[in-house]
Amino acid sequence: MIDLKYLQNHFEEASAKLHRKGVEEKLLQELKKRFETLKSANRRYEEARAEQNRLSKLFGQYKREGKEIGELQESVNRLKTEVAGYQEEAREAEEALAALAMGIPNFPDDDVPMGLDEEDNVEIRKVLEPRKFDFEPKEHWELAELNGWIDFERGVKLAKSRFAVLKGQGARIQTALINFFLERNIAQGFEEYAVPFMVNSKMLEGTGQLPKFEDDLFKVCDEDLWLIPTAEVPLTNLYHDEILSAEELPVLMTAYSPCFRKEAGSAGRDTRGMIRQHQFAKVEMVAITRPEESDEIFEKMVRQASDLLTELGLPHRLVQLCTGDLGFSAAKTVDLEVWLPGQGKYREISSVSNTRDFQARRAKIRYKDGKKNRLVHTLNGSALAVGRTLVAIMENYQNEDGSIEIPEVLKQYV
Repeated sequence: MIDLKYLQNHFEEASAKLHRKGVEEKLLQELKKRFETLKSANRRYEEARAEQNRLSKLFGQYKREGKEIGELQESVNRLKTEVAGYQEEAREAEEALAALAMGIPNFPDDDVPMGLDEEDNVEIRKVLEPRKFDFEPKEHWELAELNGWIDFERGVKLAKSRFAVLKGQGARIQTALINFFLERNIAQGFEEYAVPFMVNSKMLEGTGQLPKFEDDLFKVCDEDLWLIPTAEVPLTNLYHDEILSAEELPVLMTAYSPCFRKEAGSAGRDTRGMIRQHQFAKVEMVAITRPEESDEIFEKMVRQASDLLTELGLPHRLVQLCTGDLGFSAAKTVDLEVWLPGQGKYREISSVSNTRDFQARRAKIRYKDGKKNRLVHTLNGSALAVGRTLVAIMENYQNEDGSIEIPEVLKQYV
């Protein structure tokens, strides 16, 4: 959640930041209105309580002076009822403000480029030159059929559209990629975790998926359990409502998990193949840090994702997202896009984001800084999306006859 005190005390400055991320003026004015409602409710409550306390102190004086206390008692009782009512009004006003604020995105960093959508993202650099083919490269779904690696039809039969079955070498390479990613992440100081693939709603609120993105999630019927959209959710929330010591930071974590997404807003996009599935495998990196070290760890995570692609020999580019393409919780994001020769373009394979203290405020993750408790910074990034990496290997390592070479670094795992 955004810092509401900052928003209230510096409304114009904070509003300008949120405008950059596409927040409408109508919503900001509603926020301002709820601030005023809460302020008025708190003032009435404090004034009535102060008057109640003042009158309550008169009982001893009245008794010493032999005065009748009946009228005083009536006034105190009346104020007691009023105080309870005003307190309830203030509580409701605070809840209404918090409920609205839960749907407000994070402030973008000042150096995030302005833009409306992905067309305005800024390329940072390219890594590795795309291979020049002396034949027309096939797309991955053609190669999957030729090699028997992926069965799309039976995936649909087992579940519905946008599910697939990996088999044979395709399944083995997926497992190889998971092991390769985890091994390399561990070597860079990320501790491996095996986490639940379902979480409760409080955890999804903590990392920002709920309440705004409920339509993208799969819920377990009649249970407060949801299939995770990414291992970022359980990893970050391991420290939900906890206070860490400064010596424990940074906490660097990595985990494999299946990810489940309805892709509600992607109707008609990437309907063929493995690019946009309802279930996919991913290895995630998550960091919990002191604020002053989060930029350095952000660069470390971007570098790690890029190094994995480089080791696999996959051409890719790094792109800084503009304000219009930035995710809900992110203050800053760098996407890594891998070259797909069958499609003839770069496609996203990882997003590395610094959420600053946005998730920490929602999830109440703090650390002890001397005698004070401060909010941590949280970061997350894919290293990497396994299905899209498999697609990239198929298209970049294909031969004219449709056969596919195995990248050298994976041969020990296959």
